[in-house]
Amino acid sequence: MPVSSAIIPVILSGGAGTRLWPMSRPERPKQFLALTAAETMLQLTARRAAGDGFAAPIVVANAAHADAVAEQLSAIGSAPQAIILEPMGRNTAPAIALAAIAAGGGDAPLLVMPSDHVIHDLDAFRAAIDRALPLVEDGWMVTFGIAPDAPETGYGWIKVGAPLTEGVHRVDRFVEKPPLDAAQAMLASGDHAWNGGIFLFRADRFLGAIGRFVPAMLDAAQSAMDRAQRDGNCIRPDADAFAASPSDSIDYAVMERDDRVAVAPVAMGWSDVGSWDALHAISDRDDAHNATGGDVTLLDATGCLVRSDGVRVAMVGVSDLIVVASGNDVLILPRGRSQEVKRLLDAMKGN
Repeated sequence: MPVSSAIIPVILSGGAGTRLWPMSRPERPKQFLALTAAETMLQLTARRAAGDGFAAPIVVANAAHADAVAEQLSAIGSAPQAIILEPMGRNTAPAIALAAIAAGGGDAPLLVMPSDHVIHDLDAFRAAIDRALPLVEDGWMVTFGIAPDAPETGYGWIKVGAPLTEGVHRVDRFVEKPPLDAAQAMLASGDHAWNGGIFLFRADRFLGAIGRFVPAMLDAAQSAMDRAQRDGNCIRPDADAFAASPSDSIDYAVMERDDRVAVAPVAMGWSDVGSWDALHAISDRDDAHNATGGDVTLLDATGCLVRSDGVRVAMVGVSDLIVVASGNDVLILPRGRSQEVKRLLDAMKGN
């Protein structure tokens, strides 16, 4: 890659992954599970930003997951330059600020990626990074726009503006999660992309934007890092200082407010694996469109997702079901309704 300095991957691993209950739980959320391949989603994320042109990653994680992060990255031979253990969640903008400070706050480009997404076409992703990098070095902040294939109402959208260079455009506007009719219109227009939450920008550029738009956030992050406890490559930011930070996403805090924000549209086989339905859509399926994992036997079944990490599951004569067994819990629901898992968990808490 034609870079003046190596790209530093910043892997955000603070998510709870509750939509994939019962396999994903607060103590072991989905990024630590092998849901889409033999390796976990965290391991796959680290691998896609490794090799020539990339420095060792910085991982920002929940303090409760320190051992899991270290063990899983060690298992694939990835030695992070820092594991930043957040004392509490403050959304993505403060987490990235911690990473930018840990990276030295200079002109090194940061590739910010959630730890629990899938990218099947790595070549397309790397090519989009190459296209964006010259603009990033010139001070632009770039988001990667996912080529949409459905009128998705669960994602933010980006209207793609005028071209800045081949394959990279100005962001015309960000669109919040839209109603169905608006999503259908944006899909038909051909000039919108999904906001996949993957970014590329210089560390100093991001910190400068945070300081301009949300100075209290930068102050809290800097103070938390100045007073952090360090043990090898583990950094524990000061809890009291970090608690003073406003809680906000990078989109709200920076990307929607800055005037030098670009989008690199890319079709790269992306999924945020945000539900069991989404996992079924990207999984290998048999001739009857069933996707299975674990000790599962199906007879005369079609269109099902069935997974177990322990107990044997046997099903006969059913169609379009999601069945997930983990530990002492079993989830059963029709395909198409897996976004209701959070509502189900709330109902269970009330019992």
